[in-house]
Amino acid sequence: MSRRASGGHIGNDLALGWALGQYRFDGYRTPAEDGPEPLRRLRVQEGTTDPKLEAMLDGIVLARDLINTPAGDMMPEALAGAAAHLAARHAARFEETVGEALLAQGFPAIHAVGRASSHAPRLLDLTWGPEDGPRVTLVGKGVCFDSGGLDLKSAAGMRLMKKDMGGAAHALGLAAMVMGTGLPIRLRVLVPAVENAVSGNAYRPGDVLPSRAGLSIEIENTDAEGRIVLSDALWEGGCERPELMIDFATLTGAARVALGTELPALFCNDDRLAADLLESGVANVDPIWRMPLHRPYRALIEGKVGDIMNGAPQPHGGAITAALFLEAFVPEGVPWAHLDIMAWNSRARSGRPEGGEAMALRGLLSYLSDRYSH
Repeated sequence: MSRRASGGHIGNDLALGWALGQYRFDGYRTPAEDGPEPLRRLRVQEGTTDPKLEAMLDGIVLARDLINTPAGDMMPEALAGAAAHLAARHAARFEETVGEALLAQGFPAIHAVGRASSHAPRLLDLTWGPEDGPRVTLVGKGVCFDSGGLDLKSAAGMRLMKKDMGGAAHALGLAAMVMGTGLPIRLRVLVPAVENAVSGNAYRPGDVLPSRAGLSIEIENTDAEGRIVLSDALWEGGCERPELMIDFATLTGAARVALGTELPALFCNDDRLAADLLESGVANVDPIWRMPLHRPYRALIEGKVGDIMNGAPQPHGGAITAALFLEAFVPEGVPWAHLDIMAWNSRARSGRPEGGEAMALRGLLSYLSDRYSH
């Protein structure tokens, strides 16, 4: 669907910037009579860049392509196909739990959000690496289109909602980087993939939903669906007691109000981990910004009927209350980082064309490489 030119060997930043600047998502356009504009190629001396550069480029392009693809061609089954293809490329194991099987296997929150769509909800599960390797788990929000549910979005609010699976795209993109570089870890990727649609069996404001963790979720707003599907996936991933669990989600407009569209928000339950991730982001010109898990705000999402609400009745601190909701589904003692991302360039910049974007992945790969390469 996309076209890219690979960088050469003149230094990672220059080569990667060149290659990403050549990215085009043009498969839906009618070709010009004289053919598409040729991609420019860069010839450079061998041995002057990190050989891991190609894996990094592949992960970024994968994330961009998945995000840019129109929702009609990127429903849960198509996202599953992309994950299965990635797994096959790297000899990873891939499984999916689909439709009513979600209820039978204990993922009721994912099922509740996705049941109104004609595209069956599912949990995607990719595993790779040595069984005795240190466990790293990635979780990505895979809401393939978000109408808002019964709390319907405006037309303008829906326009970019093909990108609401951007968290899933990031998890798969980082997985491609990790597998492509051969890091000696036991990697697991969990993606709850749904469409938040409207029909007669859609979940409602005021409903109380069960979850895999045993907590009941009281629905304040059906347009806060991403955290609901993530709740089941986080609990599943955390119960294996990984050394590190990272989730990615296009979760809140509040994070964009706080930090703008180009700076991902980091929430983390481990100060050392947070500091290392921030440092790696700066070193790789791929910054993130830490925001607080301000625990007194947990009272704002205490349920009136259920255990916990999926949103606070008042709008202030929305990114924080969303992160606190997710934290409730992370088993105690599991180091966890949550990235609330835009996954979209609203303006073109050098190496960053307007459209779907992979954010924070270069810094995260560098952190994982530094931690686990030895």
